[in-house]
Amino acid sequence: MHPVISLNRTMVEATKARIAAVTSAVLYGRGVFTTLAIYDSKPFLWSKHWQRLSAHAAKLGIDHTGCTEKSVGEAVTKLIAVNQVKDGRARVTMLARSAGGFWKAKLQSTRKTDLLIMTGDAHRAPQNGLSLAVSPYRISTFSPLAGIKSLNYLDHVLSKEEARSRDFDEAVVLNERGEIVSGTTSNIFWASNGTLHTPALSTGALAGITRECVIDIADKHFIPLVEGVYEMADLVDADEIFLTSSGIGVAPVTTFDFRRYSVEPESIVNIIRQAFTKLTQVGDQG
Repeated sequence: MHPVISLNRTMVEATKARIAAVTSAVLYGRGVFTTLAIYDSKPFLWSKHWQRLSAHAAKLGIDHTGCTEKSVGEAVTKLIAVNQVKDGRARVTMLARSAGGFWKAKLQSTRKTDLLIMTGDAHRAPQNGLSLAVSPYRISTFSPLAGIKSLNYLDHVLSKEEARSRDFDEAVVLNERGEIVSGTTSNIFWASNGTLHTPALSTGALAGITRECVIDIADKHFIPLVEGVYEMADLVDADEIFLTSSGIGVAPVTTFDFRRYSVEPESIVNIIRQAFTKLTQVGDQG
């Protein structure tokens, strides 16, 4: 993380920032966030990130009155300039102060939600590709937080830490029905016999911004793509596997289930990755 953050649109040294202790975000994790890529000192696809962020805030009853796409986007751009970020990432978080719960401060603040923005260096996928395991932890599609990028993110963090404790970069996460959902902090795609596959959102998968870009790229390159419900056998038989997120972009998997995958120039993942790279260079930076 870079040394300066933006708290309620005020620049603050990260080590000196303070928020209220008795809030719905602190006590119950009532908050939402989005992580976006920064290319050439510009936030990538900010409008799409804002649309998802505000939609998820509404679903969790987070009052973000006063926060607009324009005002928050300007705060992101200002922080990028202050921290002199050329290529990296930014995280925008909305932390609810008061929105129900069992413990409430008697004197309520007039501010309903804290806006926290931070930047950091880019995440780089390993040059030799990602190694993939299977997480022992499951996602519940019955949870009201399924598909929401909320502050209740510890299960994702623990899943990734468990995979890394076994010397894997990432892990496939299943839901309670044994259906493939995603990586721990990424969406997953694979190709079989020339067709791309990715889990449907009904499995509990997050509607990732990079996921959406890949689906659009596949359509424009006439690559067949199916969003469906899959089990592990479908992934084991894949010809290619790759993960996507704002942090890693499009990252090939080269090791999974004792199998190794090479990234050939004509492979689907390479076509998708090259098209995505062009999009980051000339696409919508707003």
